[in-house]
Amino acid sequence: MQPVPFELFGTAHNVVMVLNVVLAIGLVQVVRHFDSERVNRTVCVGFALILLVNQIMNWVYRFVVDGRELFIQEHLPLHVCGLSAILSVVVLLTRNRLAYELVYFWGLAGATNAVVTPALDAGWPEYHFIQYYISHGGIVVTAVLMTWGLGMRPTFRSLLRAFFILNGLAAVMTGFNLLTRANYMYLSERPVTDSPFLFFEWPWYILWLEVLALVFFALCYLPVHLEQRRGGRVPGPETAAEAAAN
Repeated sequence: MQPVPFELFGTAHNVVMVLNVVLAIGLVQVVRHFDSERVNRTVCVGFALILLVNQIMNWVYRFVVDGRELFIQEHLPLHVCGLSAILSVVVLLTRNRLAYELVYFWGLAGATNAVVTPALDAGWPEYHFIQYYISHGGIVVTAVLMTWGLGMRPTFRSLLRAFFILNGLAAVMTGFNLLTRANYMYLSERPVTDSPFLFFEWPWYILWLEVLALVFFALCYLPVHLEQRRGGRVPGPETAAEAAAN
C-alpha cells in the first residue's frame, strides 16, 4: 500500500498542532487546579511513560527495519530534538534543573519549529507521523507544563548555559558525523524541511542557525522576563534549592 504523504498545514497537521496546544493548557490547568504533589507526580510520571515508550518503540522499529548501520547513522537520539525528548522524560521524573533548562530552550525553540514545519514524509495515519508528533509535541508540552504548571523558571544564565552546551554538543557531533558519515544536528548537510528560516547552503546555514538559536532562546525567555519585571509569578511548587539556583 502506498504510504500517505505528509501535507503541510493540511487537516491532520493542523489538528495535531491544535491538540498539542490543548494538551499543554489542559495539563497546566489540572496541576494548578488540584495543587497536589500526588496529582503532579501522577501527571508527570504518566506523561513521561508515554514519551519513553514512544521513543523505545521507535528505536526498536528503526533498528529492525533499517538495520544497525543505518540506525547508527540516522536514528540515534543525537539530534537536538532527540536529546530533548530524553531530557523531557528526565525532567518529568526528577525535575532536574539542568534538564529543565535544556528542554525549555532547546525544546521550545527547536521542537516548536519541528511541529510547525516538520522534516516529515508520512502523513496521518502513518506510524512515523504519529510517533513524530508524540515525540516533538511532547517536548513542547513538557516545557510548558514544568514552567507554567509546576513553577520552574529559566534564568538569563540558563539561557547562556543552554546556548554554550548546544555549541559544545555540536562540536562533538561534528566529529561523530565524520566517523559515521551521519548528519546529526544537520551539521553535514542541510535538512529537507519547509522551514522559512533555512535559506542558506552548507556551511553558511550553520552560522545562521547560531544567530537564530540566540534569537529564539531570547524569545522563549521573554515571557519569564516580563513576568519577573511585573513582580508576578504563577503559583507552583518550586523547592528552596531551585529558587536559590535562580
